[in-house]
Amino acid sequence: MAIFTGAGVAIVTPMKEDGAVNYEQFAKLIEFQIANGTDAIIVCGTTGEASTLSHEEHLEVIKYCVEVVAGRVPVVAGTGSNSTETAIYLSTEAEKYGVDGLLLVSPYYNKATQNGLYAHFKAIADAVKVPVILYNVPSRTGCNILPETIVRLCKDVENIVGVKEASGNISQIAHLAAIADGCVDIYSGNDDQIVPIMSLGGIGVISVLSNVAPKQTHEICQKFLDGDVAGSRKMQLEALELCNALFCEVNPIPVKKAVNLMGMEAGPLRMPLTEMEDANALKLEKAMKAYGIL
Repeated sequence: MAIFTGAGVAIVTPMKEDGAVNYEQFAKLIEFQIANGTDAIIVCGTTGEASTLSHEEHLEVIKYCVEVVAGRVPVVAGTGSNSTETAIYLSTEAEKYGVDGLLLVSPYYNKATQNGLYAHFKAIADAVKVPVILYNVPSRTGCNILPETIVRLCKDVENIVGVKEASGNISQIAHLAAIADGCVDIYSGNDDQIVPIMSLGGIGVISVLSNVAPKQTHEICQKFLDGDVAGSRKMQLEALELCNALFCEVNPIPVKKAVNLMGMEAGPLRMPLTEMEDANALKLEKAMKAYGIL
């Protein structure tokens, strides 16, 4: 059984002006998501600036999220690392806090062979009992998890259940769906490809867009799951301008700006991420107004 179907938000981590995590505001963002129909909370992913959180902060944010959500929707924690040992540590600790699943990014910078990826993910999954979603985002990691490797892991390791596919390569994702024979839960990792990936058998999205449009992103998925493909497609196309604006600079720079524009106080970014350029901020604000969320 899938950890979740539909739209899971890759939630931002709000910061105070001094750079500390703003837990009070984080609780408000979680409540906003749940009130607007988000199907899952994905905490400490790319959008949550996990790469600049200390290990202590990373785990505290996960623990706090689980406590605030209190079982109302699934919580999936990003606990991947380019160090297998570190990923095992983060994953086993997150499991203790009661997360419903883990999201494991492929090793970045040092990369790995396909055999290395298999060994890395298997070692982490074997250290926990909760279900695991692999995260394939080669544009950030420089490392592509091939469909054959994903299927091998899902077949060989009981608690590796799916993949967040953010390669952007529809042909690769189609190949994955063709050889998986239903053993891989496929989630879109790109908001502009929700319907295309669901049309290949995907079951939802792990979404940046959901930070600012949780109800609409949920409905894109739910309409598709309910068989209203035309309605889902219409909503997907209506969201494209905003999706593009949310990625006109590296994520999560635009989405944090968008959350701040909505008055929800996501706060600043941690370096090396810096504030949005003025021209791009105007483009984002225009797209948000056109979409009706400003």
